[in-house]
Amino acid sequence: MSLIWQLPRWMARPCDRLRLRPVRLFDETGTKWDKDRVGAFGEEVAARWLWLQGGCPVLARNFRAPEGGEVDVVCRDRRTLVFAEVKTRTSEAFGRPAAAVDALKQALIIRGAREWMRLLDWPPIVHRFDIVEIVLTDGRPPAVTWLRSAFVLPDAEHW
Repeated sequence: MSLIWQLPRWMARPCDRLRLRPVRLFDETGTKWDKDRVGAFGEEVAARWLWLQGGCPVLARNFRAPEGGEVDVVCRDRRTLVFAEVKTRTSEAFGRPAAAVDALKQALIIRGAREWMRLLDWPPIVHRFDIVEIVLTDGRPPAVTWLRSAFVLPDAEHW
């Protein structure tokens, strides 16, 4: 990898305090963040982490297909197109965040990915489905786990 390619990531590292600073899960009034705020913050952390730590340029965030289906982050991992689902939790008391990506959720992600590929006119490109887990603990930096190839297309479904 050439130095020119690494330069944007290197320059952004000191500035990216979102991924490195301790998280305060309570606002100024002492109210705990609601699930929407936790999710939005987790998606922001995941997108920055994928780019700065994973080296994956982010192509789109929160892609919604017109007829249903959604993909939280679309990025490139070298020559592979990645459709990533971001799951953020404030605790692992009820299991890992990735456990929430059940068959129904996978179907929504696949539907969104299918629409993305249709918009590109079905290019012959390798793709995969990943999950990025974010665990937020009050007073600590976000913990990120990237699960590559977390699930695949069902055998009956082909592009």
